Amino acid sequence: MSLTEETISSEPVYDGTLLHVRRDEVRLPDGATSVREWIKHPGASAVVAIDGEGRVVLVRQFRYPPRREFLEVPAGKFDRDGESPLDVAQRELEEETGLTAAAWTALGRTFPGIGYSSETIHLFLAESLSEGERGGDDDEFLEVVRLPFDEAVRRAESGEILDAKTSLALLLAAARRRDT
Repeated sequence: MSLTEETISSEPVYDGTLLHVRRDEVRLPDGATSVREWIKHPGASAVVAIDGEGRVVLVRQFRYPPRREFLEVPAGKFDRDGESPLDVAQRELEEETGLTAAAWTALGRTFPGIGYSSETIHLFLAESLSEGERGGDDDEFLEVVRLPFDEAVRRAESGEILDAKTSLALLLAAARRRDT
């Protein structure tokens, strides 16, 4: 039995700078109809960057919707036409931390809000780091934090790191490093 829902109609509810809210009427697998409200998102990339001393480079920043600070891996959304997930990861690592990396490994991707958003986050491991030029957005305030990689993984496993993309990225990076 197919579980696919077919779009009957779609209308914009809100078109913002980042988010575009849609309301779709869909035909369910049993033939009935329903409404799906969802957010169209451009997608993003996130980076687990590990320096030569075995520390992971995180950023601490305030996130407005939950009204608190979080430790996160450097990450950002697709901003330009034709950008690849790796392009975004490389740009965001340098903008947020001032670092570049010579070695990149794709860790996979995740859909953080499957019930309400099309957002996909591509996850990468970055190693062989060098100093680059820190940039960033004018409205983005963050602090670069370096933690021993094993400690950051422990914090993800214990639930101390609350950002889902960061926890998943750290756990995938730890598994990748164990396998090599």
